[in-house]
Amino acid sequence: MKLIEKEKARVLRKKGYSINQIVKEAGLTKSSVSLWVRDIILTKEQKKGLSERGRSVESIEKRRLIRLSNEQAKRQIIIDAAKKDFNYISLEHLKLIGIILYLGEGGKTERGTARLSNSDPIVIKMMMRFFREICKVPEEKFRGNIHTFAHADVEKTEKYWSKIAGISRNQFQKTYIKPSSASLQKRFTLPFGTFSINISDTKLFLTIKGWIERIKELTISEKI
Repeated sequence: MKLIEKEKARVLRKKGYSINQIVKEAGLTKSSVSLWVRDIILTKEQKKGLSERGRSVESIEKRRLIRLSNEQAKRQIIIDAAKKDFNYISLEHLKLIGIILYLGEGGKTERGTARLSNSDPIVIKMMMRFFREICKVPEEKFRGNIHTFAHADVEKTEKYWSKIAGISRNQFQKTYIKPSSASLQKRFTLPFGTFSINISDTKLFLTIKGWIERIKELTISEKI
């Protein structure tokens, strides 16, 4: 098998193919190709052809990067313009933000506990502001809970979420480590797992539920 691959690489090289072209064409490793064809001397015409192709590839890559840069610039202009729609966040804004986030991510079935889980630290920070500034939750009532995977450094993960949420690790429940074959993939997509804010308070749970129901009623009302 190796002899066939070697012969194919040498034939392509004699035709004027570059090392990278042979690797791509024959599906071989660059180290093997380099070793097998190192004694083959290309003609002046072949060297010229490789040089011209190299410049062509370089030119194509430059144009691609310019197009990408221009596209990113156009996207950023739209983003920057949209950001100007908001100059500040009032408490009323914060209240609506918290309610909508809870509608999408919060616990709906635990009657005595207000709970929200997410892997995005920004979402956790926003909800902690909501609970502290809008719901006036006392600091001692907060409980944190982490779900992560076997790849995680538990102490590092707990310190991370403690800093994000502003909650002492003494108020954390035991970190749950989920055994999973997907652990290595999650290392990149969920490096710190997911964090849950838990508040055992029936009145708070029902209050948030009432806010959500009222917003639903007003949003889908025909009077809009």
